[in-house]
Parts: sequence; structure tokens; C-alpha cells
Amino acid sequence: MPGAFNFSSLSVPLQGMLATISLWDILDISIVALILYKLYEMLQDTRAITLAKGILVLLFLMIVTGWLNLHAVNWLLEKTTTLLFVALPIVFQPELRRTLEHVGQGRFLGKHALLDESEAQYVINELDRAVFRLSNDKTGALLVFEREMGLGDIIATGIQIDGLITADFLMNVFIPNTPLHDGAAIIRGKRLVAAGCLLPLTENHNLSTELGTRHRAAIGLSEQTDALIVVVSEETGTVSVAEDGHIDRHLDSTKLREYLTPIFAGENDSLRDKVRNWRRGK
Repeated sequence: MPGAFNFSSLSVPLQGMLATISLWDILDISIVALILYKLYEMLQDTRAITLAKGILVLLFLMIVTGWLNLHAVNWLLEKTTTLLFVALPIVFQPELRRTLEHVGQGRFLGKHALLDESEAQYVINELDRAVFRLSNDKTGALLVFEREMGLGDIIATGIQIDGLITADFLMNVFIPNTPLHDGAAIIRGKRLVAAGCLLPLTENHNLSTELGTRHRAAIGLSEQTDALIVVVSEETGTVSVAEDGHIDRHLDSTKLREYLTPIFAGENDSLRDKVRNWRRGK
């Protein structure tokens, strides 16, 4: 047929190219693809992904302007891209630190160990009881739940405890006018590993004036780590959760359990993703 494309003309060069690919080449490409995917997975909910997309656009424009022989524009884009690569480690230090800690702790390829079903349900029930007893008493509290990223530097600022989680135990930790009351409690798995810990305050100046020091500390830690932080307000008894630099306030027992379940049992991940997407779209 006139004008039809002859696909057979591509078969010989394509077969020649495929013949040069060995199993080691496939393994090499697969490893690189996995590393890039994991990096994207860790950065997709951070500010760094926006910069990465911007750099890709600039690189594409550099190729186009070079092909069109637009030397002045190409030179300007080349210098701009170089400056961005130099500024990257400085501007996005928290995200790079998170990535390196994932690699250093051996958690780059997998998640932390989850509890079995009965243990997870027990811990969630005890946490739910403790949080809403604290809320009813208007006792301020900060509960930090460690995920893939280790919180050793935060734990070092407080008093190490390493006790099994129960509602009564947590109530005693946050008794008013005691040394541990004003700090944060760090929870790893089914154990409370430290209390009275200091958290970094957020530098976001656009937050509501209703948010006190506890809430700002919770948001600050969530900006720098992948931890989930539960806050009980001392003034109103309101229960809030900080995650990924955002805060979700006025939670009831059902919503709190929806946040806690993925940490201990690995369930409801899709629900948590929907909540994250909804907050980012606000």
C-alpha cells in the first residue's frame, strides 16, 4: 500500500540491539530503576519533588535550546541549573537527611516491622483510651509514633523508659506538674521508649494563632521526619494529629484509630493516602 510504514525495516536493527543486551544489563537497569523509584517514593510528599520537577524541565529546555542553536538562552539555562544543583543540599537538608537515614538504618527497601493482629489491636485500644482520658481531663500530651525514620536524636533529649504501652502507664507519664509532662513521649512498636523529649518547632508562620507550643512542635517534627504525632490540647482537650507538615484537628476516636492502624497493623493505607491528598488539595 502506498505511504504505508514498513515495520520490517526496524526488525534488523532492533534485533541487533537486543542481541547485545545481557542478563547483567537487565539486572543493572532494574537496580537503577528500583533506586530511582524508592527515591521518588520518599520525596513525593515533600518540597524536594517540586524542585526535582523544575530541574527536569530546565534540562529539557537546555536540550531543546542546544538543538536550536540558541546559545545565549542555553548558556543561561546551563548556569541556572548548575546553581540549583549546588543549592539543593542546603535548601532541602531535611529531605536529604531523611533519605540518608533510611539507607543507614537499612530501611531503604522495606518498612518497619508490624505487630500481629492481636497485639496491634491491643496497643491501639490502649492508646485510644489514654488519649481520650487525657482529652476529657484536659491534660496536655504529645505522643510521637516512630515509623521508618529513626528518632534516636529526639529520644536522647528526654528520659529513656522502655515500658509496655498501657492506658494507665501513659496517664501517669503526663501527670501535670511532673518532669515528663511538658515533653513528648516517643513510641516505637508496642513500647514507650522515652518521655520528656524536646521537639523542633515549626518555622511556618502562617499557622493559626489557636495553635500553641505543643501543636507547633508536633508540626515541626512532622516536617523533618516521617513520624506521626498525636497532640492533646491542655486548654480545650482537642485531639489533633500532625503528619507530613500538616495538622488534622478535632479528631474523634474513629478518626484517631484510622491514623494509628497503619502504624501498627499496616491496614487502611489507602484511607491515609486519601486524607493526605485531601489536605494537599486544600
